[in-house]
Amino acid sequence: MRMTTGLRMRIIHRYLGFFLAGIMAMYAISGIIMIYRNTDFLKHDVVVEKELNPNLSVEQVGSELKIKGFKPQKTEGNILYFEKGNYNIETGLATYTKKELPMILDKMEHLHKATTNSPVYWLNIFFGVSLLFFVISAFWMFMPKTTVFKKGVLFSLAGIVVTLILLFV
Repeated sequence: MRMTTGLRMRIIHRYLGFFLAGIMAMYAISGIIMIYRNTDFLKHDVVVEKELNPNLSVEQVGSELKIKGFKPQKTEGNILYFEKGNYNIETGLATYTKKELPMILDKMEHLHKATTNSPVYWLNIFFGVSLLFFVISAFWMFMPKTTVFKKGVLFSLAGIVVTLILLFV
C-alpha cells in the first residue's frame, strides 16, 4: 500500500493528538484560569515575611517587595503600613499577605506563560508548532470532494471571520 500525503497527515495528526492530550488539557485549564488572574478566583491568602535592608525609602520597599501599585498608608513609629502589610524601618522585616493559586494551578499558569528565561520554553515552542500542524493537517482528514470537507471549509472560514472580529474589536 502506497502512503499518500493525506494518509501520513491523518496518522501524524491522530498520534500527535493522543500524545499531546494531557498538555492540551493543561493549557486549556490554565488559559481559562488566567482569564481570572486579576481577581481572587481560586486564590488563597499567604503570609509572607521578608528581610529587607533597614531604612529603605518607600519606593525601595515597594520595589523590593515587587508589589504593583505599592502605596504607603501611614507610618507609626518605626512601622510603615501599606495595604495588606507593614515594614519595620528599624529591623527591615516586611510582613504582608498576598493571594496565590493552589500549587498545581500556579505551576500550570507559570508553564503557560513561560519565556526564554524558563528552562522548558522549548515545550511551548513544540506545542505551538504542533497546534499549527493540527490546523494544517485537519484539511487532510477528509477527501476534498466530500460534503464533510466542504462544510469543514465553511466552518473554518466562519472561525477565521470570528477571529478577525475578536482581534479588531
